[in-house]
Amino acid sequence: MAKRDYYEVLGLARGVGEQDIKAAFRKMAKEHHPDKHAGDKVAEQKFKEINEAYEVLKDPQKRAAYDQFGHAAFEGGRGGPGGFGPDFASSMSDIFDDLFGEFMGGRRGGGGGPRGQRSGRERGADIRYNMDIALQEAFSGKQAQIRVPTSIGCETCSGTGAKVGTKPTTCPTCAGAGKVRASQGFFTIERTCPSCHGRGEFIEDPCPACSGIGRINRERTLAVNIPAGVEDGTRIRLAGEGEAGLRGGPTGDLYIFLSIKPHEFFQRDGADIFCRVPIAMTTAALGGNIDVPTVDGGRIRMPVPAGTETGKQFRLKSKGMPVLRSKVQGDMYIQVDVETPKNLSRRQRELLEQFAQESNTETNPASDGFFSKVKEFFEGKAG
Repeated sequence: MAKRDYYEVLGLARGVGEQDIKAAFRKMAKEHHPDKHAGDKVAEQKFKEINEAYEVLKDPQKRAAYDQFGHAAFEGGRGGPGGFGPDFASSMSDIFDDLFGEFMGGRRGGGGGPRGQRSGRERGADIRYNMDIALQEAFSGKQAQIRVPTSIGCETCSGTGAKVGTKPTTCPTCAGAGKVRASQGFFTIERTCPSCHGRGEFIEDPCPACSGIGRINRERTLAVNIPAGVEDGTRIRLAGEGEAGLRGGPTGDLYIFLSIKPHEFFQRDGADIFCRVPIAMTTAALGGNIDVPTVDGGRIRMPVPAGTETGKQFRLKSKGMPVLRSKVQGDMYIQVDVETPKNLSRRQRELLEQFAQESNTETNPASDGFFSKVKEFFEGKAG
């Protein structure tokens, strides 16, 4: 009898994602599991067919071979799925929780070393700390002191959770493995020990200082080195500075996320700095020098050529931000905005009116050229 298409078996179309394949397998495995159809050979065969299809489609290499050659890719001893072969347990491991979690109690245990060598020690959680810094601090770097509320290993019991002079006892239910096995039909299922909850041990006399947890809450002060050139969103990892592990387990990490506060004058784009500087109309027309601030806290004198227009941008090389962990430094860009005079005195108005009377095409080439074209446009329409 010819084999059915594996995608058809799982009710899928070609080209679906890995999550769609996994979801379809879980759904159909639950529906056709032999424990729900005791003695039904058709259901058992259907379940084998579902597992065989999933065994191929879940593996990217096998799936690629199947998409190209079909079932022929696994004929002649080329490593086909073969129903309940040696890899059956691994293909089923990701759905055991869904199939039996409710009536077997609890979830699968995690961590803790090889099977049969379970430990009650658990790694501590990682901690996130948000820090705001000024742009000048990002420019030069800084040494910062932060206070972090976290948990540390209990000094009284050295993190074991047991009262001084005692020690944890091995769980009699799982013999310290943290897992137990149960038979379901023709399956042997491994699950978290319900007695010790996967720790593999009991604490009969808990430490009074930490109540048997092996850690206590405390605020710590840490020194943080912020390098020059950090950008908004930069993450700094301090290994081993997170929460202490349970019962002497390894400590988690501390992650510091940097946020750079907006600056009054400067805008940053990578390693470059931008600054808008207003200048007087007379300076723009006659030329001159202006003093502009720099991100390092100083200032620099910049020449403005005569006839400078608003929006003109000037580049100050190597006056921007340093590049993180590099000797390279960005540039600073000054964009000038020509300011229109306001609140004129009578004398100033008279001078400007006199200037306007003596202006010509050479004085204002752009505006005169524009309005000349406008005049020609309307005259052309009228003609």
